[in-house]
Amino acid sequence: MKKVYIETYGCQMNVADTEVIFSILSEHGYERTLSIEEADVIMANTCSVRDNAEQRIKGRIEQFNLQRRTRKVTVGILGCMAERMKEEILQTGKVDVVAGPDSYRNLPAMLEAAAEGKPQINVTLSREETYAEISPIRTDKNGVSAFISIMRGCNNVCSYCVVPFTRGAERSRNWRSIVREACECSTGWYKEITLLGQNVDSYCDGDVTFAKLLAIVAEAVPRMRIRFSTSNPQDISDEVLTTMADHPNICRHIHLPVQSGSNRMLEKMRRRYTREWYLARVDRIREILPDCAITTDVIAGFCSETEEDHMETLSLFREVGFDAAYMFYYSERPGTLAARKFKDDVPIEVKTRRLEEIIALQNRLSLESNRKDIGKRFEVLVEGVSRKSDTELCGRNSQNKMCVWADTAHRAGDTVEVEVCDCTQATLLCRLI
Repeated sequence: MKKVYIETYGCQMNVADTEVIFSILSEHGYERTLSIEEADVIMANTCSVRDNAEQRIKGRIEQFNLQRRTRKVTVGILGCMAERMKEEILQTGKVDVVAGPDSYRNLPAMLEAAAEGKPQINVTLSREETYAEISPIRTDKNGVSAFISIMRGCNNVCSYCVVPFTRGAERSRNWRSIVREACECSTGWYKEITLLGQNVDSYCDGDVTFAKLLAIVAEAVPRMRIRFSTSNPQDISDEVLTTMADHPNICRHIHLPVQSGSNRMLEKMRRRYTREWYLARVDRIREILPDCAITTDVIAGFCSETEEDHMETLSLFREVGFDAAYMFYYSERPGTLAARKFKDDVPIEVKTRRLEEIIALQNRLSLESNRKDIGKRFEVLVEGVSRKSDTELCGRNSQNKMCVWADTAHRAGDTVEVEVCDCTQATLLCRLI
């Protein structure tokens, strides 16, 4: 069998896609290897959300070519960067295969042709492809958590975002195939699944909405923990929240990207909601799910952002009190509405300073959130040994907070009860009950 090595960059969707790719290739005589030196095929499943992600991939292409110079090996670039840059990647002469997110079924034939010296490219986007019937080959080394893609693409076309151009139009996967995959994970000893989509709240398969899908999956695998990502503030419904409240195995955590606290910026970003709408949704979440953690994404220094806009973002962070956040400064993406219509006019030093201010504030908010948990008890799914000590284990609670405690008796996949004794801004320090 030929051996294939894949590096995965970017979001959880790319991790799920890589697992689909391994499954497709395994049916055609390929096996996975974790060693780049012994691989016959070296590929990167890429991200285009920010420029630094693409720059990193370009550096890895150079490293991959060190292998090409000493032996016969096929190099491939897959995913969003392949879709965005297309022929530009192939024309470097350093890559043999360029495949977009909807062309993975064609990879076996493309690799075969590339091995015969014929460079291959397929970046055709589909309105139907969901890879629904393919059972992924899981890559989680602990065999604890699994990702299940429930939909692909996005129709929102936020002005800064390249995803609609790299992943195509939104389409939902057949709900029965999702339940089948969840049951496969359950019988395969996985203890937690995450339902993935660019905007899970807009999932729709016939009369099965996302709220109905959540309930069906939760009831089909009652012993498994259910997570989902990502929600859109304009679409998350009360029905989703009440479904979460009715099913204890659905985790109490919602990732709700805000991107900015300024209505002017939100309109320019084409986010289709206001600051007031967002805060009302947060209030509703806390009314129906008082123990639910809320995390977010934010962009500092979007086109024409003023100090007043920035201050509005900081004030929204204080008002919500996020448990955690993913924070970045704006990176212009070619082909997006913002790149075509707006000027990237906030100086890099201003972007950096504003981002640092948001990070400093969120660090304080995360610490405050964790301090409120001291004395509380949580059920935690063990993920493995902690990074700092072989005598400590780590795992996340329902709110997606990382817990660490002294323990040598349990192992990954076990569920334990812990009590929070202390904390840092990133971790709950616990004792085993």
